[in-house]
Amino acid sequence: MRLAVGCAMWTLRAWQGRLMPHPLPPEERLAAYASWCDAVEGNTTFYATPDRATVATWAAQTEPDFRFLPKLPREITHVRRLGGGEAELRAFLDAIEPLGSRTHALWVQLPGAFAPGDLGALAAFLHRLPRGHRCAVEVRHPAFFTDPRAEAGLERVLAGAGAEWIPFDTTTFFSTPPSTDAEREAWTKKPRVARRARALTDRPIVRYLGRDDPERTAEGWRPWVRTVADWLREGHSPTVFIHTPDNADAPVLARRFHDAVRALVPALHPLPNPLPTGPPTLF
Repeated sequence: MRLAVGCAMWTLRAWQGRLMPHPLPPEERLAAYASWCDAVEGNTTFYATPDRATVATWAAQTEPDFRFLPKLPREITHVRRLGGGEAELRAFLDAIEPLGSRTHALWVQLPGAFAPGDLGALAAFLHRLPRGHRCAVEVRHPAFFTDPRAEAGLERVLAGAGAEWIPFDTTTFFSTPPSTDAEREAWTKKPRVARRARALTDRPIVRYLGRDDPERTAEGWRPWVRTVADWLREGHSPTVFIHTPDNADAPVLARRFHDAVRALVPALHPLPNPLPTGPPTLF
């Protein structure tokens, strides 16, 4: 029985010296993060495909069951809108190959303009992927959340490829006006769609955006605690990513979410203890 939790990134200035040792060379930062969380969003691959040597260092810093969800490059998803891009896709798949079993799924994050009328392109793309690659898709067009026909159409496409639908739950974030600079910035950028809590596969994936106030974040995720507990009882293996606008406490909150689920499902194994932030003392 496994619930993996994580954040949008594995290094952040606000964590240095407070949650994780500092200074740390770049080749050790992921290992420090992996002592807090056992999954991470692969945002870096969205902006640029890394070289294999870099990815090999990621694998070396994590256990084989650590979960990476590398995002397809935006050249494929946003510029080409899933049409063409064969060379870019081959380069991406070759680059992430050193991750091996750590690649939990390929993350296909689609732009807000990707509408129900584009589902044919998504279906063709998913069936064009080499066999053996599990996919998860994030959509942001409002119609997929308000039009039952659009929702059903997307579910058919995903089911036909054994792919998961990644919800990005921002309902708590948008429930009241922003109160910090980070919240005000996120207010103009994050998608405002309805909460969706239906798993299509045995490996559901959730993105949850709370507030910079940790207690408000924890209050808002209560429905997800119950949903994830139910998934575990059904034999699923979910992955949940916890976001806040400033992400200053995201690793702590991810572990807190895991603890909340474990309170409902005691058979869930606890997370390991994080690495100490400083040298050991005699007392």
